Amino acid sequence: MLFFSSAFLLYVSKSSQATKQIVLEKEILEAPEIVEPVQKIKNVKGIHLTSWVAGSKKARKRIGALLKETELNSIVIAIKEFQGEVYIPGVYLAEKNKLFVNAIPDIKEYLEQLKKDGVYTIARIVVFKDDGMARKMAELAVKKPDGTLWTDRQNRAWLDPYNKQVWDYNLTIASRAVELGFEEIQFDYIRYPSDGNIRLCRYSYAKHDSTSAAKNLNAFLQEAARRLKPMGAELSIDIFGLTPSVEHDMGIGQKILQMTEWVDVISPMIYPSHYAKGEYGIANPNSQPYRVVHRTISDAKKRLEKSSARLRPYLQDFSLGVRYGEEEVKAQIKACEDLGIHEWLLWSPNCRYTRGALKSKSSAN
Repeated sequence: MLFFSSAFLLYVSKSSQATKQIVLEKEILEAPEIVEPVQKIKNVKGIHLTSWVAGSKKARKRIGALLKETELNSIVIAIKEFQGEVYIPGVYLAEKNKLFVNAIPDIKEYLEQLKKDGVYTIARIVVFKDDGMARKMAELAVKKPDGTLWTDRQNRAWLDPYNKQVWDYNLTIASRAVELGFEEIQFDYIRYPSDGNIRLCRYSYAKHDSTSAAKNLNAFLQEAARRLKPMGAELSIDIFGLTPSVEHDMGIGQKILQMTEWVDVISPMIYPSHYAKGEYGIANPNSQPYRVVHRTISDAKKRLEKSSARLRPYLQDFSLGVRYGEEEVKAQIKACEDLGIHEWLLWSPNCRYTRGALKSKSSAN
């Protein structure tokens, strides 16, 4: 079976030391037969952990108790963050550039134990926002018109989403994660920069616009499916919470329907604290967690009506401006369930989750 993907190739002439014009070519790829993985957990209900927490024996006891006693059945572990650190071994470029950090020394054994305990494991990879690698290998980074490194409002550098070596680097990390035992790969920051002076962003594809941006992200996901699905991994992506509610790409290349073609799960990050006042006609979205989640999920279901991808939103379990506790977290979960969505992930920056918002294991069953 043959299929086509758009490949953006950058040719550099060493003799003239001039970068030639980027060309858009059609590349014929031989696609291996993809066997859709059987979902191990019917309804994923999980929490996000940093690698440092996942690697802490003390924290594991606390997390393990939640997994044993509540409806939780899954964990997401961040194996590559926006600082550029990679937390799993065996990735050549990460180790060469001193970006590997051994935060989970017994990662393989830990994943094996989680699997024995019936816990579904997801590896989260921050893809294009990568300050560490962008500074170590500037030829892979988004640039300014003068050729220097472009940085966002927080002085973070980004990798160039059009660069095929950037693709390979992230997919190598993903492949290694699957080899270690992760059952799903979750791509985060699968987008272009959104803050800072983005008018100064220069990519290796000179004709960058919203159309090429969206096509390029879709081509990356197509390549991810080609490489990872034959290994038995499920694929998921994190998107802006507002993405399902708009027709355009929000200036970051995220067109929800196109992106679901190659993935199994889509996770809008529905954090009410991140919605502007007045959004959805709600004076203060942060104080109305049920309404915000209900509206976003409603819009997502309409947009994905013809897609086979499942919805699994990220929900807020942290306080920012408004105190979030048991009732606020429950309200978000209820909004999902009221719309027939029984999968969700909770996000807390400090990886501490509200036990009282979760059903007990017995009542959940």
